[in-house]
Amino acid sequence: MLLLMASAILILGSTGVAYAQSDSGDSMKLLGAGLAFGIAAGGAGIGLGQVGAAGLAVISENPALQSKVFIFVGMVESIAIYGIVMMFIILGQ
Repeated sequence: MLLLMASAILILGSTGVAYAQSDSGDSMKLLGAGLAFGIAAGGAGIGLGQVGAAGLAVISENPALQSKVFIFVGMVESIAIYGIVMMFIILGQ
């Protein structure tokens, strides 16, 4: 919730800013790329904390399930990778 409020303040506060010798499309690209990666990384961090805690609890009870826990951790970390890919796609346009 705090991240959403901070990004809304950033977007609303930067709409009237004038940059010397800069196209407004460039600044919006940077803002979009930063938001794409920041939100994806933040969400992945929150998800990784929850999955990691639950995974450690599962491994402590049944060590045979360690490989399944690593699969779930990898699925959560892929969200951050998707954010990086979207950031490069936005900056490449």
